[in-house]
Amino acid sequence: MTRVAAVGKAEGILLLRNAMMLLVAVGIPVFTVFTVATSTARTARTGAELITSVTVVGLILFVYYQLVTALVARREELVLKRLRTGELSDLEILAGAAAPSVVIAWAQILLTTVAAAVWFTLDAPVNLLLVLIAILLGTLVVVLLAAASTAFAPTVDAAQLVTAPVMVVALTFSGLYLPLSGPMEYVGRALPLTPVVDLLRLGLSGTTPDGGTVGFAASFTHAVPAVLVLLAWVLIGGWATRRWFRWEPRR
Repeated sequence: MTRVAAVGKAEGILLLRNAMMLLVAVGIPVFTVFTVATSTARTARTGAELITSVTVVGLILFVYYQLVTALVARREELVLKRLRTGELSDLEILAGAAAPSVVIAWAQILLTTVAAAVWFTLDAPVNLLLVLIAILLGTLVVVLLAAASTAFAPTVDAAQLVTAPVMVVALTFSGLYLPLSGPMEYVGRALPLTPVVDLLRLGLSGTTPDGGTVGFAASFTHAVPAVLVLLAWVLIGGWATRRWFRWEPRR
């Protein structure tokens, strides 16, 4: 853990020097809270939806994008290659590189939860365990997908082209903004962000994917498909990272 913290500290210093990423980090929760606060369509689930939105958007627009660009930059600067020649394991290097983005994303969720409790309607979660599972597995999935995506980005500039389609498709078919129906539902249920949305809604307000409401015990049954999809993405992301991730530039 000490070595992971050392890598994370160094990466965090570099992140703090990136004005654009800091703007995104602050902007995601602030913009979302402001948008909901000025909306006239508040419901009893407003607080839960606010937390769900910030969690999902933060994971894909901050953790995923930031980590892809950071890893590509460190690879092209031969930083990853030098780290790998030392005592650090591959897992420690990747964990340290991802740590600052993950910590900031979790801070966004925590602060948004406080804002939801103070300014909006936020009941006690129906199943807190499902909320934690959604955040932890969702974070692991986007970190692994970010690492795998670097294989398709030869430069930092190219990383923007690689990440944009992934972010747009994942958010569009997540069910966060648009209801999933027809063929769109089959596509959306297989993507990595949709199960995060489903688990958060189940855990926070007991809302099922079909719009019904359940209690604590029944929420576990409805959570099984989403958990299985996330676990499948963990396996896919882990395999893709081991298969394609490069530690040095391809000359």
